[in-house]
Order: sequence, then structure tokens, then C-alpha cells
Amino acid sequence: MQHAVGAPLPPPHQPGQGPAVGWSPAGQYPGQQGPAPAPGFAGAPVPPGAPPAQAPQHHLPPHQVPPQPPQHQPVPPAPDTTGHVQLPPGAPVAVPSPPHAAGAPDPAATTLAVLLIGPAGAGKTSVAKYWADHRRVPTAHISLDDVREWVRSGFADPQSGWNDHSEAQYRLARRTCGFAARNFLANGISCILDDAVFPDRPVVGLGGWKRHVGPGLLPVVLLPGLEVVLERNAERSGNRRLCDEEVARIHGRMAGWYGSGLPIIDNSQLDVAATARVLDDVLARSIASPPQW
Repeated sequence: MQHAVGAPLPPPHQPGQGPAVGWSPAGQYPGQQGPAPAPGFAGAPVPPGAPPAQAPQHHLPPHQVPPQPPQHQPVPPAPDTTGHVQLPPGAPVAVPSPPHAAGAPDPAATTLAVLLIGPAGAGKTSVAKYWADHRRVPTAHISLDDVREWVRSGFADPQSGWNDHSEAQYRLARRTCGFAARNFLANGISCILDDAVFPDRPVVGLGGWKRHVGPGLLPVVLLPGLEVVLERNAERSGNRRLCDEEVARIHGRMAGWYGSGLPIIDNSQLDVAATARVLDDVLARSIASPPQW
């Protein structure tokens, strides 16, 4: 049986067998001769059922060697250039090692974790920001008050009285600041934190900061005179501004840091830039001889 075009169909294959014996593609068009054998072929007829002979490529002239199909090698996927940056995990900050070379260490070129302590109006935030802005190594400023105020609805304002809610939010903010500081330090970024830590309140004292950041945290107390603190507090706005009686009470409690062994800076007569320079001097001494706290 033939198609309308006159080409016979090959005999049907049997399952599990090779091509039908005796059928040749050359029989598709009777009366036509197949292509001339390539040079080097003997031209002998192909036995039934045998595969057609192929000429070795080395017998062919170079210009007649049949081209080989291109070998497609698997293309590796392009690297993902966004994300997947491996960050070292944060760990407790160790006590900084004193310099091996002679001379005072340069805190401006050292990765540090600093806790700036002081009453409201002492200038902690201003000094911390300036100090972080003018260092020769990457430095982050972490303000506990800023983190505390991440809570919007249900914010427990300490001005309304210290209670379980305000203490819980304080603890959450301090722990969050500690985690942030450890992560920054683990990735080569210094930190300066500021908080109004009371010497007579173990609940909200230095112990929590040491636990959340590590023993390498360097505390420094910023304690100007009461008149200066009152004047600076009057320039504040929002819930950061306290009444004069509260400012005086906090300032009096901060006096307990005298005799604690922590370095204290009286910045009553110093502007922000001068206070930052004094802070560098204090930190150089703290690196050489870390305070016991």
C-alpha cells in the first residue's frame, strides 16, 4: 500500500526487534539512484540487516570532514548578587586588648562598644551622635530612648510613673539594643549606646547591659552641673522634657556614680565637639586599663 505521494511505508516493527530486515530508504523512490558514495567507499552493496558502512574520518580530506555537532556544556547559573551575604553571628563583646605598641591606644581607630550614662539633659545623645559621626571606623549610635519609643500604641511613659509596664518595655528596649550592639560589633562596626542608668537601681543598672552586650562594654558617665542640666532640659520637647523637680531628683541620684570607679566627664563648660574629644581620652585609658564593674 502506498501513500498518495507514492512512497511505500516501511514494514511495521515488531516490539522488541530492530528495524525490519530488507527494507532500505533507497526503495522509497524507485528508479532513482541514491547519492554517490563518498570517496574512499568501496561501493559494495550493503548486506541485508547490516548497518551502512561509514568512512573513517581520517580518510577524508580536511575540507570534506563532516562537521561535528557542537557539544553544549551546561552553563552554571549566574550568581545571585542580591542577598545571601553571610553575617557573623553576634556574640558577647570581649574586653578590648591593650595595645602591644608603646603609647596610648587610639580609640578613634579601634572597634569599641561604649555605654554613655547620664541624667536627662546631660547631652548624651548629642555627644554620642557627634562621636559616632567623626570616627575613622564604622560606628553606630544606639539610643535606648529611641528604641523604647518604637512602641506606639500602649507606650508606657516613665513620666507617668515607673510600674511593671514601663519596666517591661525598658527591659525589652535594653535587650534589643544589646542584640543590635553585638551584631554590629561582630561585623566590625563600633557602637555607642546611651541610657540614664541609675547607680542605686540594680533592676535597671549596669548588670543588664553587661549581660546583653558583654564584659567588653566600656561605660562612661556624663555628668554636668545641675544648672546646666536644667537649662538643657528646658530646650527639649515632647515626652523627653521633664519637670524641673524630676530633673533635679535624677541628677541627685546620678551623683552616686562618684566613687564607683567608672570614668566621669563633667561637661558643664564643654561643647559637644570638646566633650567628644575628652571622651576619646577617657576611652584610651579604659582600653589600656578596663574599669572593674
